[in-house]
Amino acid sequence: MKHWLAAWGMAAILAAAATAGHAADDPLKICLDEDRPPLSMHQKGKPDSGFDVLLAQAIAERMGRPLKIQWFESRLDEDSSPQLEANALLSDGRCSLVGGYALTTDSLVKPGMKTARLPDFAGATRDDRRRRVALGVLAPSQPYVYSPMTVVLGPKAQGRKIGGIGDLAGLRLVIESGSLGDAILMTFDKGRLIDSITHLVPGRDDLLGALARGDHDATLIDLGRFDAHRAAHPDTTITPSGYYYPIGANRGYVGLTGDGALIEAVNKALTALAAEGKIAEFGKQAGLTYLPPREPAILGDVWMKIIQR
Repeated sequence: MKHWLAAWGMAAILAAAATAGHAADDPLKICLDEDRPPLSMHQKGKPDSGFDVLLAQAIAERMGRPLKIQWFESRLDEDSSPQLEANALLSDGRCSLVGGYALTTDSLVKPGMKTARLPDFAGATRDDRRRRVALGVLAPSQPYVYSPMTVVLGPKAQGRKIGGIGDLAGLRLVIESGSLGDAILMTFDKGRLIDSITHLVPGRDDLLGALARGDHDATLIDLGRFDAHRAAHPDTTITPSGYYYPIGANRGYVGLTGDGALIEAVNKALTALAAEGKIAEFGKQAGLTYLPPREPAILGDVWMKIIQR
């Protein structure tokens, strides 16, 4: 009996070692949006770039695994959402993690539908674009960056001191219809700013271009979007106000609930990289205004918080 137990124990150890060795050889597959500068960017004929690319490379290196990035194109039409796209990619096995994911309670709830279509991704076939994928339940990593909304000023309002949304009174405001910034500005102080707001159609009108031309004085957008505009237009006439709206979301990785060991390993790597100042360094290299994660790690009901303010 003792000999059998010893043999079984040795076999288990060898099997575990073999499994660990195999896991180390397996690529760490991370899905990233191909057009979300300065977080992630994938263009034909150019090297992949962005904050999330640098971070993914560092995490894979820490884990001793090669990195494989699965690029996808966010569609975000009425039949889709970031939550459904991420879930479909993970549930279909296209990757084990989706990076740059906004950590909110709404984005992490169990999906209300059983299946969803995949977003377009590198290597997708015609059948991939048609079929639906059975969805799982998402599980987040710890956050690694904070993404707030910020007020950006046009040339005629340059130097204006902005310490809160109320300081926008008297300025010509512009915002994209249906955006988070739209909800914030329209509901502020029972609609006090409504008469000063011009709405543009997202995807059709150039919000920051109109602001740069001096057609408007200020807008409220995601900080990363301003970073991307500044990188693409180094001589831009629009400037950051330095004001961050107090309700913002952390970003992190998201996987499926069955991948707890992977999430734990990623959290360990993130903790070490943050302690060494590497994550902030990656932000600087990518042209991202890096802000460390803030409490709460996972943001609650965004819309209710805005209305209550």
